[in-house]
Amino acid sequence: MPTTKTVPKKSSKASGVNATLARPASKAKPKAKATAKNDLAPERIAEILRRLEAAYPNAECALHHRNAWELLVATILSAQCTDARVNMVTPELFRKFPTPKAMADASLPAIEAEIRSTGFYHNKAKSISGAARRIVSEFNGQVPRTMAELLTVPGAARKTANVVLGVAYKVAEGVVVDTHVLRLSRRLGLTQSEEPKKVEQELMQIIPKDHWIQFSHELIHHGRQICIARKPKCIDCTLETLCHSADKTWHS
Repeated sequence: MPTTKTVPKKSSKASGVNATLARPASKAKPKAKATAKNDLAPERIAEILRRLEAAYPNAECALHHRNAWELLVATILSAQCTDARVNMVTPELFRKFPTPKAMADASLPAIEAEIRSTGFYHNKAKSISGAARRIVSEFNGQVPRTMAELLTVPGAARKTANVVLGVAYKVAEGVVVDTHVLRLSRRLGLTQSEEPKKVEQELMQIIPKDHWIQFSHELIHHGRQICIARKPKCIDCTLETLCHSADKTWHS
């Protein structure tokens, strides 16, 4: 049997400092990147807003509509669907069911048949039908003009409510946070949050209220045309010199 060599223990007093120095550094879990203070400097925010306004002076909601009701329905349909597809579907939908009352009286299969190509049509039909019934029964057939009331309407979460209030009624109660606004706000260092409601709260703190509505329109246009998800066109970006995103494809 092989002999076992006994190694004498070092005293704790003598080994304390050396042991600490010799011990490999523990791998701490990476913390979420904090938004840099200079990214939120008022001068930088103002310049971002100025450049966006110059680049997209006529930016507006891409969903075709003639009134608040049509905009509400179109926004519900736009979930997981392109605005272009929604704009192809809504003319016939509103020809058959032009008012909340007409939509409330329509059967779910009848609504589904018109919106099938937008995807998730079962759930969307339920939301649209529920919204119509709620608006008829509780709001005299008129789409509400406040956030609190709109949030009681089926299918109208904060993003949808902000779209309707801002576009149809010119009321700024929040910032529309869709996939483009979420992605670009993170790339620009305006937030490090990933949850839309949290992102909206943070944007409301740094964007002047009189820019809330237009800021979303401009950022959405910029996200569709230039700052696309997989390969942003940084060489053509009006915000390139203000952007420090790690996934930039070009640096000036």
